Parts: sequence; C-alpha cells; structure tokens
Amino acid sequence: MVTNDMIKRIPKVELHDHLDGGLRPTTIIELAKEEKIDLPSTDENELKAWFVRGCKKKSLSLYLETFAVTTAVMQTKEALQRVAREALEDLAKDNVVYAEIRFAPDLHTRNGLNLEEVVTAVLKGLDEGRKETGVQYGLILCAMRHEAPESTLDIAELAVAFSGKGVVAFDIAGDEYGHPPKKHIEAFRYIRSKNFNITIHAGEAFGVESIWQAIQICGAHRIGHGVRLVEDMTIENGRILKMGSLSQFILDRRIPLEMCLSSNVGTGAVESLAAHPFPVFFKNGFRVFLCTDNRLMSDTNLTKEMSLAVREYGLGLRDLEKISINAMKSAFIHYDRKIEIIYDVIKKEFADLRREYGIE
Repeated sequence: MVTNDMIKRIPKVELHDHLDGGLRPTTIIELAKEEKIDLPSTDENELKAWFVRGCKKKSLSLYLETFAVTTAVMQTKEALQRVAREALEDLAKDNVVYAEIRFAPDLHTRNGLNLEEVVTAVLKGLDEGRKETGVQYGLILCAMRHEAPESTLDIAELAVAFSGKGVVAFDIAGDEYGHPPKKHIEAFRYIRSKNFNITIHAGEAFGVESIWQAIQICGAHRIGHGVRLVEDMTIENGRILKMGSLSQFILDRRIPLEMCLSSNVGTGAVESLAAHPFPVFFKNGFRVFLCTDNRLMSDTNLTKEMSLAVREYGLGLRDLEKISINAMKSAFIHYDRKIEIIYDVIKKEFADLRREYGIE
C-alpha cells in the first residue's frame, strides 16, 4: 500500500504550474491592502473558499474569474518577486525537486512595468526561492492566444532574450475556441529558429485539431493537458484497441502530455476523475506525468494529485517513480542536468523510501 506519508516524501517534478494560480490567500490579502484593492473577503478561510468555488462547482467561468484578483495584486516588482519566491517555498514543502513555473508577462504591466521588468522581478524571486529551498526551477513565458500575433511574437522574443537567465520555454494559453495556435505561427517560427522550447495548451477545451496544430504546425515539444486526444482512439476497458495517426505519432515520438487531474475536472474539461484519460495514457505507454495547473483555484498540490491517482487508478510506488522520471525527462533543461536530478535525487530518494518501508 502507498500511504499518504510516502506520497508526501516522494521526490516530485512539477512542469505545469501557473504563477498567478498558486498564491497564498494570506499573501493576496496583504498585497491587496498595500495596493488598496478590494477583495471578496479579507478573511483567509473565506477568501480561499471563494477561490476554489469554481473548481468545486465545476464552473469554468467561476474558475477563471478568480485570476482577475491574483493578477491585480501582482503589478509591482516587489509583489512579483514575493509571489515567485513563495511559490518555490510552497513547492519545497511538497518535496518538489524541480519545477517549471509559467506566467503571462503581459498581464502584469497595467501599473507601468515593462515586460523586461516583469520577467526580471519574477526571476529574482525564483532565484531567492532556489537559494532558500534548493528547488531547481525553469520559467516559462506565456502569450495569450486571444492576443494579436504581433503581441505573441513580442513574448516569444522576450523568452529567447531571457533564455540564458532562467527562462526555459515559450507557451500560449487561454481560450482555445476561435483562437487556433496556427494564428501565432510567426512566434513559433521564431522560437524554433532559435532552437528554443515550446509547450502549448491544447486539447483541453477543444479537440484533436487543436493538438494536431500545436504539434504539426507550431512544433510543440510538450502539450499542456491534451485530454481530448482520446477522441483519436478506440478504447475498451482501459485498453486502446485502435489509434489514429496523431495519437500514434505522439506515442512513438514520446511527446509529453502534462496531466492535471483536479483542474481538468474542476474546469469541466473532463466529467470526473473516473472519466479522465490519464490512466489510459499512462498504462498504454504514453509519456504522461501529473501537474497541478493552479494550486490555489484547484485546492491542490502534487501530493494530492498523486494521492488521487493512487486511489482512483490503483497506482503503486513504482508507478509514481515512473511519473516523476517521465516528468524529469520532459523538462526543458539541458540533458546533463536532467540526468543528474534523475539519478542523484529522484532514483536515490525512491530507493531510500523503499528501503525504509521494506518494499522490494
């Protein structure tokens, strides 16, 4: 049996965590007071309940509404630095050993900061968190898919400009309906011409076409969510009987899928944990791993996500080790650093855990 204590101590890798989706309620209250921003409540418990109500009710509109509050309190260098530092502190408490945090710089310029100042402040906070906790990190810059292609290209150029300073990839996020990734092809061409990394939110609220465009037109190296890939498969009792060309391509090329259980149920991307395609993907050899997406809005962390996978899908300790290694293999850092973390940290800590619990 895999216990909650064991899961808590497992070395974890987080590759899909939005900076503006993981703030502490106490931090939001303090920053809002400093900036004279009205909140739904200044009581910590009541405010947290307001943030998670969308996930509890499976309401995408309520879920997304809360980001207006978190981004509102993240408009100064000091606030961005603090939120980034605290993100790594909170991940460290969950025994995350490597994390890729993502955010959209455009959303933090309303009080006069320019894009470079925004990114610099976040990197400063992340570096403080790394020095304090030992958690290694990479930063992913997001463009919003509803924006003009010119704005998306600006974020792509910004990501490359900071590529030697902690930024490891480029992403587009936002509503998939009416905003296909190919609309931003110039940004992706630029990223690819610079030998840089791409992950794209796709197959969450829209179907296989969105995933196909992300990979075959835009050149995504990873897919955020991708749950709608099941529409390209014939499945019976958890076994894939037939795959379309896209799912076969993703399997064969080992294209990673960033799976977010609680978030996908909370936003209505899937009906329930029982209906989530993660166990189908995992048990049929796809390179998948678990992520949180938005720790505040989904009231989760990686310990909770792994606990759900153990309870709902019968995963064991070796499965959780494979998930952590899958994630680390998929990280946007150099090969030698991946190998170092896999063998010196992840495999070592899992071996120590097995010895302690007497597991063969």
